[in-house]
Amino acid sequence: MSEVLAWIEAHETLLIGIAGLSVAMFIGTLLVVPWMLLRIPEDYFAHKHRPPGVGSRSHIVLRWTLRILKNAFGAVCILAGIAMLVLPGQGLLTILIGLLLIEFPGKYAMERRLIARPRVFRTLNRFRQRRGHEPLAHPFGRA
Repeated sequence: MSEVLAWIEAHETLLIGIAGLSVAMFIGTLLVVPWMLLRIPEDYFAHKHRPPGVGSRSHIVLRWTLRILKNAFGAVCILAGIAMLVLPGQGLLTILIGLLLIEFPGKYAMERRLIARPRVFRTLNRFRQRRGHEPLAHPFGRA
């Protein structure tokens, strides 16, 4: 036990930094997640394949640079979320955000299945309607 306390005392600055990052990420998720949910087009999940993104017509160098940065940030979020499972912070939420940022085969199909879950679908649409946005179309054409 004394070794653990000695380690904590020796790394106090690191632990304060991690706690600060945890608080910042928590506040960030409270602000960014609602903003992102309102930016999703109503028919985004209704397509069988992912519709082209806003930046799909931009220059290839810019598009690939942003893609690499987005995936790198997603990987950092996943690693930080795993660390937050044992440290203070929103570990599961941070891992989920990281998974939503990175690209992998089958991701769009997974997103559609998640959104199609009745409880998730109702909650997202209630949130959107309270803020004056159109509800999302059901991913598989159901009401």
